[in-house]
Amino acid sequence: MKIYCVGGAVRDELLGLPVKDRDYVVVGATVAEMLRLGYKQVGRDFPVFLHPQTKADYALARTERKTRPGYQGFEVFASPEVTLEQDLARRDLTINAMARDEAGRLVDPWGGKADLKAGILRHVSPAFVEDPVRVLRVARFAARFGFKVADDTLRLMREMVARGEADALVPERVWQEFARGLMEKRPSRMFEVLEQANALPRIARELAMMLADRTRREPALGALDYAASRDCGLAIRFAALTHRINDDAPYESRLATLCDRQRVPNDCREMARLALSHCKLINRPGPLPAEAIAQLLERCDAYRKPERFVDLLKCCACIFHAVRERRNSPFPQAVRLQAALAAARDVDAGAIAETAPDPSTIGARIHLARVAAIAAAG
Repeated sequence: MKIYCVGGAVRDELLGLPVKDRDYVVVGATVAEMLRLGYKQVGRDFPVFLHPQTKADYALARTERKTRPGYQGFEVFASPEVTLEQDLARRDLTINAMARDEAGRLVDPWGGKADLKAGILRHVSPAFVEDPVRVLRVARFAARFGFKVADDTLRLMREMVARGEADALVPERVWQEFARGLMEKRPSRMFEVLEQANALPRIARELAMMLADRTRREPALGALDYAASRDCGLAIRFAALTHRINDDAPYESRLATLCDRQRVPNDCREMARLALSHCKLINRPGPLPAEAIAQLLERCDAYRKPERFVDLLKCCACIFHAVRERRNSPFPQAVRLQAALAAARDVDAGAIAETAPDPSTIGARIHLARVAAIAAAG
């Protein structure tokens, strides 16, 4: 039995990046042997085990055979006869098909180290086309590392899309890859690669339509990358990307359709909706009147969800600063509106309700008191 560290850990070590998780392949072992050594089996479709002490993943070396369309249509074969090279051959990219043995020696049968040095994402074998998730993964790795996709690999990705393989992707898996890609260093590259592969119209046509319009493309991708440079959260990045998705259509026909199809989580959906509805007002030059600010805070539900409103202001700042000419300009709107929110929240709504002679006037009285507090705050 031989054990090898494989995949992302080897790749990231060679790049000088911190390693978060280590995965291992076990060659020459059986399920019975692993269980006898104290490993706990967790894999259903193929034998994966947890180490009894470290809880790291250990998988028996395996091969795969495509049996039906889609990314789940595989038959897995694991046995002591499967070699390390055979196991590595089923992986997606050369940079992910390297291993280190227990002595630390690099095993690199597909030239992954050279592709890392050259900054190229290259498929390992023609079997790449059997898993449509790889189209998304390649795009995500482009966003993480800024690497170029090899011409032959891009050609295979286009063939997969043309054959309808991308249509087999379930929405939850698409969003999972989108969400991970949005959190990468340069997330705009993910969408550029998906466009090059002709995949974006098949999996997110609303985004494809937006990015096909140059007047909307640059502000959207610029705001997304600026949000990434500021280490913003996922909801802010998604809202920055989609803030121009509805320039020529009502909310329900674009953003809501995209969010429904991809099962976008509520926090991302709501942040995107708020950005669509209010960023133009927030980013308008000059101070807003106190009445307009009070109405904005109410529409954004900022009194009950102040942290979300602050995130909306961060999103608006990313949209504002994404324009090159404004990159180093101040953004006083954020300071002004946060001060206004603090002043309005200090209004004692309970005391106003208790002293109101007519219950039907309570809401209006609270609103007027908040407007006055916002005006006093400047």
